[in-house]
Amino acid sequence: MSTYFKYFSLLLALPLHAQTVIHLDQVGFYPTAPKVAVLVGAPAGRFELKTADLTKTVFTGELGPTQTYALAAQQTRVADFSAFQGTGTFVLTVPGQGQSAPFRIQPNVHEGVAKAALRGYYYQRASTALLPAQAGPWARPAGHPDTQVLVHPSAASPARPAGTVISAPRGWYDAGDYNKYVVNSGITMGTLFALYEDFPAYSDQLQLHIPESQNRLPDLLDEALWNLRWLLAMQDPHDGGVYHKLTNASFAGMVMPAAAQAPRYVVQKSTAATLDFAAVTAQASRIFRKFDKQTPGLADSCLRASQAAWTWAQAHPAVLYDQDAMNKTFQPAIATGSYGDRTVADEFIWAAAELYATTKADSYYTAVNLYPDAQTPLPDWGSVRTLAYYTLARLGNQATPLAQKDLPALRTRLLAAADQLLKGAAASPYQTVMGQAASDFQWGSNARAANQGIALVQAYRLSGNRRYLLAALGNLDYLLGRNATGYCFVTGLGSHSPQHPHHRPSEADGLAAPVPGLLAGGPNPGQQDHCTYASSLPPLSYSDSVCSYASNEIAINWNAPLVYLAGALEALQTKGGLVKGAK
Repeated sequence: MSTYFKYFSLLLALPLHAQTVIHLDQVGFYPTAPKVAVLVGAPAGRFELKTADLTKTVFTGELGPTQTYALAAQQTRVADFSAFQGTGTFVLTVPGQGQSAPFRIQPNVHEGVAKAALRGYYYQRASTALLPAQAGPWARPAGHPDTQVLVHPSAASPARPAGTVISAPRGWYDAGDYNKYVVNSGITMGTLFALYEDFPAYSDQLQLHIPESQNRLPDLLDEALWNLRWLLAMQDPHDGGVYHKLTNASFAGMVMPAAAQAPRYVVQKSTAATLDFAAVTAQASRIFRKFDKQTPGLADSCLRASQAAWTWAQAHPAVLYDQDAMNKTFQPAIATGSYGDRTVADEFIWAAAELYATTKADSYYTAVNLYPDAQTPLPDWGSVRTLAYYTLARLGNQATPLAQKDLPALRTRLLAAADQLLKGAAASPYQTVMGQAASDFQWGSNARAANQGIALVQAYRLSGNRRYLLAALGNLDYLLGRNATGYCFVTGLGSHSPQHPHHRPSEADGLAAPVPGLLAGGPNPGQQDHCTYASSLPPLSYSDSVCSYASNEIAINWNAPLVYLAGALEALQTKGGLVKGAK
């Protein structure tokens, strides 16, 4: 029996309220970083940090004053044990009130989070069997070979009339369903590639235990390449336009991939999909350029594909995907996720920035208005402009003189956005950026928390100011348990994580434990699924049930910012002062 399992078994005999009163990062803490737990409903008094076997007290402190978290109708107190800098496995106890499950204090404490979240993409692979050697109990037969995909009438062209059969294998299943969407792949790939570009040394050494782990490519790029190969097949080679998605006509039932055998279609080209494709393939071109020996010709192919997509988008600047309108004209009707973006100005900005960064051609920099207003919106699939800003800021002195002149203002813009996120966080009941406003809680709120963290990491990279990095760490703590629900929102991690995500393989595989490393969507008071929720209050509006696609589905675009955030903190832990020996 493992030591951790013995400790956890010991704690199972403790009062059940111990698992719900103390909300903290259930994975753990860096030695010299802040260490905070939030207690709901606790009286004034002391708290104790004990060794995991409960035999030794290593730190004692006083709980903070009562605070009201109005959004969740909670009375909270903070247990701050930041002054303790020892390493090991510990339990936080409150005499007479209960205790937490064991957690670690150590360097590299979130490396397992970064790896698990990135390995989550392996479990989402289409067109291949997952073998026991890599997938363990979640091994499964191949599903959706996607070598016999039909051109939907909405996507017909003279060179590819309706019913033409094309091949577009590989790629990742988008979410809890079995379809593949270019728009959502765009922000997903852009975020994963950004981690590689910002922290290449860290990314190069990540070992994920995937089938390609023994080759000469970093595992992060191997995994990204599985989806990139599919993306490249989604471009019409005759004109450069990109199909919006590859999909069944309607969602499959709760079955395993191999049992879902309905016809597959590529559906209508769209400007949003084509521009997202242009941005990602431009990124891929510059990243894979240094791996020409391992992937001969790939960098050149990606750049040609990106430029062809850009040309198509310039000629078709407003081909918006409207599924309802499409279904009135073309059959079969398509009922899967639409990702119907109503404006593509931000996609033009992102694609132009990535092509500029790759080619250094000023014509891309001047092709669009890169700075149309003073806003720096958090990225999501329908708002990708700030991904362009991250890329341009990353260039620094590698930018051409035309762009160099804008870099000081860009730096100011990104720091101002981060400062806005910081306002009030330190004094808030959970001491996190995430969750201060009801507007934080929406569909995919956990991705919002992770993207806030990325914005703060970018600010740290620009300024070197540690307060940004610590706030980013606070948002990772939020995702891993320091939130009003008390859930660690990543499957397979922590002591209280989702068991019933809206995810077809997790529901249909017959295993009690869900597929690991997947980030649940998070609290969403919209409750569009009309399932049963314990609360309608925004921070508590979460249901760990397979029914709840509005709060408990998983999605590739939600995992990506988690991968970035955990990976960035791991890469910066020494430089950022999160572990001993930091400058």
